Amino acid sequence: MTVPSTLTPVLTSNWGDEQAWRLESYEGIGGYQALRRALTLEPGEIITMIKDSRLRGRSGSGFPTGTKWSLLPPDDPRPTYLIINADESEPGTCKDIPLMLASPHTVLEGMIISCHAIRARQAFIYVRGEVLQVVRRLQQAVLHAYAAGYLGRNILKSGLDVDVIVHAGAGAYICGEETALLDSLEGRRGQPRLRPPYPAIAGLYASPTVINNVETIASVPTIVSRGPAWFAALGTERSPGMGIYSLSGHVTHPGQFEAPLGITLRRLIELAGGVRHGHRLKFWTPGGSSTPMLTDQHLDTPLDFESVAAVGSTLGTRALQIFDETTSVVRVVKRWAEFYRHESCGKCTPCREGTWWLVQILTRLEAGRGQAGDVDKLLDLCDNILGRSLCALGDGATSPITSAIVHFRDEFEAGLHTPAWDLFPYQRSTAWASGS
Repeated sequence: MTVPSTLTPVLTSNWGDEQAWRLESYEGIGGYQALRRALTLEPGEIITMIKDSRLRGRSGSGFPTGTKWSLLPPDDPRPTYLIINADESEPGTCKDIPLMLASPHTVLEGMIISCHAIRARQAFIYVRGEVLQVVRRLQQAVLHAYAAGYLGRNILKSGLDVDVIVHAGAGAYICGEETALLDSLEGRRGQPRLRPPYPAIAGLYASPTVINNVETIASVPTIVSRGPAWFAALGTERSPGMGIYSLSGHVTHPGQFEAPLGITLRRLIELAGGVRHGHRLKFWTPGGSSTPMLTDQHLDTPLDFESVAAVGSTLGTRALQIFDETTSVVRVVKRWAEFYRHESCGKCTPCREGTWWLVQILTRLEAGRGQAGDVDKLLDLCDNILGRSLCALGDGATSPITSAIVHFRDEFEAGLHTPAWDLFPYQRSTAWASGS
């Protein structure tokens, strides 16, 4: 397998342009030309292109996009819906929001092409309501797209009708789970649904529904314009294409780095100017706080779906949170556990009760007041939550804890007698002065 080592700006190519979010700027770099080409193709031809490109979902699961579209029942009399899951809210995850902010028309063009492919006439962007500037940017882009004839009735005189609604969610992490998102869109409290039936059969308003991530849909125009072979040639054989990697934490220059799948963390850290001066990498997350953490032993693991899974984690949303040796792993996983406890919808007993108890034990250990058997009790709690919830929130709450104990059990054992702030003073983790 060839591991790429250079950046490949495709989705991010216009982020540095002046007022890149404006329709005129987007058209100036060839925007909506892919749509014009797609309108000359039959829906089945577009789905074949997506299958041939081997585009996989960019939300974490990595499910093949073309296969997902093909799961829709043929010749169904009910309307088909397309929903873009833009409810990005997991700690450390920050790729979709800057994409929508910098180039909303990239997402819109991908949506219109996708609607044509799956024969949908109505599409929704479900975006987190707290990011008001993104909501307004999307709403403005939609209005301009209507005015230019890219949305609405008889798009570019092709006979295609597509309407797009920007829906601002109320700020619940659980609504990032696709069936909870459906309930929220329908005006109910966002809670996961029992499956089956799956959204492809009975989704929004009990109709066939495709739910895709922002970055997944934004990749569609470049596949149509440059061809599936070009896209498939990037990345690795089983994880083709490019992706946006978000580096945050103890790196010199945190930010977004778009590269072919399969690039290593070592290379990305080099591109980000290295770990902060005078310090070394201790642990990191490959895909946000819900993914099992890795250590400096995994610096050269290719960041693709298969390679990350092979070392016991998941690629997730490529939210690479970097922590150096000054950081208490107990403190970090406790903060994450507090997030998942707060965001649990309460529908499942293992998740609702289990996350509460995880926080209680981690709070004791962080304060150096742990009790004998607390570490094993944490593992037992995680085992009773894992795989027993309706959605992945429960699993995500346990993954960083169990992996942290595997790699740093001694720090958890130290919590039986020594506070984490004595072993790892706060000021050392937060100070950015040279050599601090």
